[in-house]
Amino acid sequence: MNKRIAIYFIAACAITAGAGGVLTACSEDRPSFSSVDVTGANYAKDLAMTDHHGNARRVSDFKGKVVVVFFGYTQCPDVCPASMAELAEVKKALGADGDKLQGIFVTVDPERDTPEVLKGYMENFDPSFIALYTTPEKLAEVAKDFKMYYKRVEGKTPTSYTMDHSAGSYIYDTKGNLRLFTRYGSGAKVITSDIKQLLKS
Repeated sequence: MNKRIAIYFIAACAITAGAGGVLTACSEDRPSFSSVDVTGANYAKDLAMTDHHGNARRVSDFKGKVVVVFFGYTQCPDVCPASMAELAEVKKALGADGDKLQGIFVTVDPERDTPEVLKGYMENFDPSFIALYTTPEKLAEVAKDFKMYYKRVEGKTPTSYTMDHSAGSYIYDTKGNLRLFTRYGSGAKVITSDIKQLLKS
């Protein structure tokens, strides 16, 4: 970067920061993600639920790892298994850094998704992934904080209902900070690339 461009860049950053701080992270080294960058968002900062082993868990428990949180339910016919299989593929693609990825599945169907059911579901994809559940009342609070939609759709019998729900995932960096939102269908390559960048930061 020559002197004139450098002066312009610094001035542009100063002007931006002064204009309400909308783009205060003006930096040449700021990573470029394929997922939606939600760094600094005032929602989905953490959650407090129980995992399928009976342990109280929070996103902040996994500092040192990149954490991916997905909301779904075990009887979901397509979106949920596809998303979890994609995450398992990402872990393999990370190679030696695969252990630095923590997958978290939050059930929006606590009535049917018992700890035993959730344990078996996680083992279908990766034993290191954990599933979280809570009461219907607490789930509603968590979903609201995460801006995640879910709704029960009644079936022909009381137990044959389905759950409409949002299909994206939140990604946290190794310090436990919310950084990205990845849309359903983004693909393992995109997610792997973004996570590699987070692991470098």
